[in-house]
Amino acid sequence: MDEEADVQDLKIKNIIGFDGSTNNSLKVHPNGKHIIYPIGNKVAIQEWATKKQIFLSGHTNIISSIAVSKTGKYIASGQINHIGFKAMVIIWSFDKQCKISQYEHHKVRVEAVTFSNDEQYVFTIGGRDCGFVVVWDIQLGQVICGSQLARGVQGDATVLHAMNKRGACFITGGDGHLAVWKVDKEARNVTSVDVATSKLKRKVLCMDVNERDELCYCGTTSGDVLKIRLNFHHDPEILEPVKQPSVIGCWARLSRKKLPRGVVDLYECGVRSIRVLFTGKLLIGAGNGKLELVEESQPKVPDPYVKYPSVPGLKVLKSTHVKEAITSIQLLNEDTILAATELCEIFLIPFDKFEAALVFTGHTTTIHCIAFPHNFSEVFATASKNSVRIWESSSVQELLRICVQNFSCSSVAFAKDGKSILTGWSDGVIRSFTPLTGRLIYAILNAHNKGVSALAITSHGRNLVTGGCEGQIRLWEVTPFRQTLVCTLKEHRGPVSAIDINKWDNEAASASTDGTCIIWDLERKCRRQILFAKTLFMCVKYYPTAVQIITGGSDRKIAYWEVLDGSLVRELEGSPSGTINCLDISHDGDRILSGGNDQIVKLWKYQEGTATHIGVGHAAVITAARFSSDDKFLVTCDAAGGIFVWECPRDEQKVGKKQKDEKFVGEKPPSTRDEEDIRDLPSVRSQKSIDGVPQAKHPAGCECCRCSAESARSIGSGEDCCESVRSNSSQKSKKSHISQKSNQSQKSKQTQKSNQSQTSNPSLKSLPRSQHSKDSVSFKDKE
Repeated sequence: MDEEADVQDLKIKNIIGFDGSTNNSLKVHPNGKHIIYPIGNKVAIQEWATKKQIFLSGHTNIISSIAVSKTGKYIASGQINHIGFKAMVIIWSFDKQCKISQYEHHKVRVEAVTFSNDEQYVFTIGGRDCGFVVVWDIQLGQVICGSQLARGVQGDATVLHAMNKRGACFITGGDGHLAVWKVDKEARNVTSVDVATSKLKRKVLCMDVNERDELCYCGTTSGDVLKIRLNFHHDPEILEPVKQPSVIGCWARLSRKKLPRGVVDLYECGVRSIRVLFTGKLLIGAGNGKLELVEESQPKVPDPYVKYPSVPGLKVLKSTHVKEAITSIQLLNEDTILAATELCEIFLIPFDKFEAALVFTGHTTTIHCIAFPHNFSEVFATASKNSVRIWESSSVQELLRICVQNFSCSSVAFAKDGKSILTGWSDGVIRSFTPLTGRLIYAILNAHNKGVSALAITSHGRNLVTGGCEGQIRLWEVTPFRQTLVCTLKEHRGPVSAIDINKWDNEAASASTDGTCIIWDLERKCRRQILFAKTLFMCVKYYPTAVQIITGGSDRKIAYWEVLDGSLVRELEGSPSGTINCLDISHDGDRILSGGNDQIVKLWKYQEGTATHIGVGHAAVITAARFSSDDKFLVTCDAAGGIFVWECPRDEQKVGKKQKDEKFVGEKPPSTRDEEDIRDLPSVRSQKSIDGVPQAKHPAGCECCRCSAESARSIGSGEDCCESVRSNSSQKSKKSHISQKSNQSQKSKQTQKSNQSQTSNPSLKSLPRSQHSKDSVSFKDKE
């Protein structure tokens, strides 16, 4: 219990990611300084100027919808849950950045959420498994009413929008569904009026209402825009429509070229996002990535004898392209548009130029690997489907994107000299790129039959070790102009999940899902040790001194193994519920970083084997984790494409020791009685050179002179105080010289006797060479 109490939370430094797959997932705060968007199970509030991020935590699964109140005081978010469970809706305070209230009245999924104009209610609609609309009173903190959405042959409702003048009214749309709703707080009831669509059958994807609640524009999957007259009374206090709302137009674009008979110019892949401006013009985002500024004009029917389902009535004023479906359109200010796409990208578009500039991006699918350059923590690389991206650590901005369409990159590594990025792909090709421009240096075709699953490079950069999904380990000798296969090691019977090379480049450890982990001798090209366990090994990592390795797998254990004999040293329970997918060891060898299917990042002490910190925030399975090159922060990635940058906690003992060492920098450390001082050591200069240099006369008892004050007085004034000391030292040197001569004569007699004995007994060996060298040196000194 004490160990669990000591476990602390990891602090999030940055999150790289944006869920652009849902409609209206990007919001601009009314103050114009912040943008709000979901990342997995967190709500991110980012200051636009400084890019500083704040995260709101409380959801247990992926956020499916988000809304901001008119004044920006509140934020509401709804999530997805597992089938059979209720989905949560949370109301947040923007200023305090805390949770105000929450409720669970929808099954499985919250499809859409919005605030009323007066910030009194929160309107939410459930998904296909729910089919209900719920009205939440913010002041009372409770649900006041709810009702079923679809009636008769109507389909599912997926879109929700509140009125701008009437706080108790809102409109919903979906597959063959359009209805205007009114809330009666006293009766605790909500009623609806269907919109008359005549024979038109459309699936609504987005909608927006003008400022006066007169008109509503709806984008459809057909690529046209429905124009609806809401028929409200001019008095905003009257909530019920005067008569039934109806569709008054179904508009397509006015084509600039002649089209065949019966054909109109529609938006490709449907209208995914729409925005009504104050001037009456429309911003339309299409499924093919087109963003256009249009205005209504006089409808022109090409042929009056042909019935057109959509009438050309939208005149295109400006247009741009962002290459992917636009899911959100927001106004950052009067002159700037923000557009979010399905590829998790945010574009900045000024009204005057109307040219899209990428300002934010993230991965859309599973991230398989992370890599840092050697001794450089300013950038790191991530590998995912279709691309390898390089990020700046401080600003979390994308610096480079290397694209290989329709294939997944399973592993990425930097060369130690930093001149190349090596990647392994699912098509079985190993590709090397330049780190600055992303230009292809070389490609090894058919490196593995079923795709490259793991990759590691030696420190000198001449050898490459790769693993494939067929279970083979291959050693390559690579240069920019020639890549040669050295050997193929066939021991594994399953896909190779991870490879790591020790610090001396003479061993490599490979983990496989066949239940074995093998230590290879790269010099002899053979197996050195094999480790067996009842698990699917997912990761392997060498300790910095290369005496041990740690492994993780489906048995939820972190295992320590001896490299020398392959014996199991220790096992830790890395997770109570899920597979351990990734492991890393800090460069000083003190800590272990782990992540797995339980979506929790854990930091361990290597020697003690105890968890010290945990990080909660991932909305999907953790697939990769790395320490930075300076061990100051951690980077983890998940299957949803999110990249989390965590602050690495500092070891208090190490910090204290470092401060203690820094305290004596530039100062003389306290010396003991037996310790020698540098001024007490004798000079290595000869007596002749000392006598030849004129000596300065020192005052009695000075610090630079080693003589005492009494000896200086006995000599008398006018003489050097060190002369007597020098004469004494010369006499001592003569005595030592005579003793050396006598010792050397005795040694020479002994050597003569030994030489005579060697001649008499030829089996004896001669003296070692070092003894002869000593004699020669002493002989030179004697001369």
